[in-house]
Amino acid sequence: MIVNATPNGWEVIYHRAHALLAAQLAGQWRRKDAPVRLYETVAAISHHDDLEKEWEEDILTEAGAPLDFTLTTKKDVEIGIKKLADLAKNARYRGRWVALLISMHISRLNESSRGKFPELDKILDEQLQNQQRWRKELGIEKEEVDAAYAFMQWCDRLSLILCQQELPADERFLEISKGPEGQRYDIMQRSDNLVVVKPWPFQDDKFTVNVEACELSQVKFESSTELAQALQEAPIKALEWTFVKS
Repeated sequence: MIVNATPNGWEVIYHRAHALLAAQLAGQWRRKDAPVRLYETVAAISHHDDLEKEWEEDILTEAGAPLDFTLTTKKDVEIGIKKLADLAKNARYRGRWVALLISMHISRLNESSRGKFPELDKILDEQLQNQQRWRKELGIEKEEVDAAYAFMQWCDRLSLILCQQELPADERFLEISKGPEGQRYDIMQRSDNLVVVKPWPFQDDKFTVNVEACELSQVKFESSTELAQALQEAPIKALEWTFVKS
């Protein structure tokens, strides 16, 4: 989960909600420049974080605060290996294209850990084999798949910038990442809170996206069970961003 400190406690955004925000952003992309198999790609973006089940896991820091996803331990990695295998397997039920993109996401996030865990190495090898087989079965060139995954990664990164409150102050620009065509994109929040992306990649000149967040007024928790219950009972607020073509 994504955890932001507030004056009264914590703002928590579930990873599945962040993925849904990424899918909203994907749906706004300019149609004539959209990657191949757009709707299946949006489905992959929407479900790429389905391995996260915060309500079933250890979600506390040692100090008793909600555990942000960027804080991981060796134990977390070991537990995550099985979750990766489940994510790769379950993605296949949505179709090979969705499975292919999610498999590429698994590879990108975990190849740097190759050699540390034999079980992880096995999963990573399986992903590379699956990706090659699915590309062949789908009759699609690697360049097109890479462009679609770059699109998925771009939407994921932009969603994280918004959810993690990374928009710079004073109307300064921040790089998002390169899009499906290799173009660099930057984001900026104006003094009137409207959000600008340059160059403008979207279909409409103005649109609004949102994500739901839980508001916790309790700062410290005794157990993950207590935190999970607090999240179930917490007030929910919708965070919104309006994008405009300047």
